[in-house]
Amino acid sequence: MGDVVWPTSLHIGLGNMLQTTAPKVPPQRDLRNFLEEVYHERHLQAFRAGQTIPLNSQDIWIVCRGVVQLSTLYPNGDEALLGLACSSMPFGLPLSLIYPYQAIALSDVDLMCLTLAEVQQSPALSQEIFQHLTRRLRQAEAMLAMAGCRRVEERLRQLLLLLQMEIGQPTVEGTRLNVRLTHQHLASAIGTTRVTVTRLLGKLKEEGWLRLDKERHIVLL
Repeated sequence: MGDVVWPTSLHIGLGNMLQTTAPKVPPQRDLRNFLEEVYHERHLQAFRAGQTIPLNSQDIWIVCRGVVQLSTLYPNGDEALLGLACSSMPFGLPLSLIYPYQAIALSDVDLMCLTLAEVQQSPALSQEIFQHLTRRLRQAEAMLAMAGCRRVEERLRQLLLLLQMEIGQPTVEGTRLNVRLTHQHLASAIGTTRVTVTRLLGKLKEEGWLRLDKERHIVLL
């Protein structure tokens, strides 16, 4: 992933609770390369966008391509976004205390499945996974800080900036979020309604803060 620098505009509205520039961390090599070296005989498992990924108490999944949405359900049926597992990030029941816990392919994904025993028995593998778990930790803390914003518009802005860091692809016109997100995805992430998100996205487009490309991907300007 390399050095991570948060956008200087990432002001969460909670005083100095979240730094605008994260401390630099040593460059991390792609976990996929390590897995290919050690488990070159193991096949990746492919899931199409929208498919639910099976989870059990002994399996840890590693994202080799694409983005996986991690979420839970409240008793009333509402969905809450827990995070996005991007390239090289691990996820699975052994890494969470949340119930119910579900993982859905947000885009077409290729995943490698490792058992908890395999990870525990390999110091090298444990170290590699730990390094990429820190990315998930930083993401989770940013989402917690974002949730403290009282204004829905500010929560939406900060979510989009976080997504810019996680799944953004620089283009000549701005930063394109390389996964197509529905208004309901965004609404679930910030605890509001789809109608509210639709209205606020329209406002941000009018302000010249973002636009949609021909494939309906968000581009931050």
